Amino acid sequence: MSNNDNNNENNTTANTDEYEKVCYICRRSESKAGKMINMPGGLCVCADCMQKTFDTINNSDINYDDLMNNMPNMGMFGGFNMMGNDISNRQKVKKKKEDNNKPTDKEKDDTLDLANLPAPHQIKAMLDEYVIGQDYAKKVMSVAVYNHYKRVATGTMDDIEIEKSNMLMIGPTGSGKTYLVKTLARLLKVPLAITDATSLTEAGYIGDDIESVVSKLLQAADNDVEKAERGIIFIDEIDKIAKKKETRSRDVSGESVQQGMLKLLEGSDIEVPVGATSKNAMVPQVTVNTRNILFICGGAFPDLENIIKARLNKQSSIGFNSDLKDKYDNDKNILSKVELEDLREFGMIPEFLGRLPIVFSLEGLTEDMLVKIMKEPKNAILKQYQKLLELDEVKLEFDDDALRQIAKKAMEKDTGARALRSIIEEYMLDIMYEIPKDDNIGSVTITADYIEKKGTPLIMMRGQERLPMNNAEA
Repeated sequence: MSNNDNNNENNTTANTDEYEKVCYICRRSESKAGKMINMPGGLCVCADCMQKTFDTINNSDINYDDLMNNMPNMGMFGGFNMMGNDISNRQKVKKKKEDNNKPTDKEKDDTLDLANLPAPHQIKAMLDEYVIGQDYAKKVMSVAVYNHYKRVATGTMDDIEIEKSNMLMIGPTGSGKTYLVKTLARLLKVPLAITDATSLTEAGYIGDDIESVVSKLLQAADNDVEKAERGIIFIDEIDKIAKKKETRSRDVSGESVQQGMLKLLEGSDIEVPVGATSKNAMVPQVTVNTRNILFICGGAFPDLENIIKARLNKQSSIGFNSDLKDKYDNDKNILSKVELEDLREFGMIPEFLGRLPIVFSLEGLTEDMLVKIMKEPKNAILKQYQKLLELDEVKLEFDDDALRQIAKKAMEKDTGARALRSIIEEYMLDIMYEIPKDDNIGSVTITADYIEKKGTPLIMMRGQERLPMNNAEA
């Protein structure tokens, strides 16, 4: 036997030990269908399907060969060796760990418990390295996540059931909602699934079912159910499933989705397909308990500011102590004054809001925050370009005035931090194209005149003074 055959056999054995067996006919996993019967060619059939096959043969006058050839997924028993097992590991569930098996060092590192769970101030300090501003939002998230995973680690405390710390974050586009959740999951080393609420519909209609969000988390956890049940699900664009106003047809993508998510948010056993986002007879399914899954919902909630202003302006009256009608028109942080009645007015049903006990808003980005975002975080966009030019042994610098001009242009686009990348990419295009032509270039400085299209970048040749870029090319 060759070395390749030995390696393939070892890999097959390892996969068999790690993943549950799946019935080739009904596609149920070993934990659902019970012990499997091993067939030739590495296929497995559950006892129920095998018994049904024998019962059908015994109780009918159908020719044996015709029966086996016409059965779905079967063919003749003699053809098993030729077919092989077409169920990939992507559609298999990992086996649950035995209680008496001690976890390895790697498993200990990946498991959050009270011993290695960072405190709220440590979580916020880690977020500060990647996210600029939003101090209140980071503080709220740090405390909520800390309390949630304490709840997961302990289960109950003196028979007192601790409720989930699901969150609803409100903020304008580009303020860092998704980035905060991504960074949080990466720092805590827990699986994360990000889904868009706009694709969700009520069961039976075209679109993704509610359970598809849990199926995505299971995929992110590498089909490990126990790991997925400690993960985080971020549902973006949650404002798009608001209850439609003055509709005469069934609201299958609005209020119905909110109602379908109630048990999901609260905690229940959900049947989810493995390796797919939709249920059908050919996809194995597994039960996932959402009791310990942390749900974070986020949305921009357009026009919510007008609802908040209308509520606040009700206090206006005639007299010396009255408030002006335009008092809150220039308040950029008006979303911080949001209350549950404003969200109900927007179209979120009370039962849905009741399962998201922690509601907070993110600040709109200012010009100063955009300047810091460009240069201070660990993976700041300027550091990325500097690293790229370092590979060509060229030093890249940005003047403070140039950063200020970029931030002003980003503020005009009104898309938050997302505008920074496109603006800087536009100005860096010629530089990234021209620099590799000349090995004598030592450094490049981006100036405000270049951003305003009044001049060129300043470059310094190796061992020479700074020269305009055009002169250096000449």
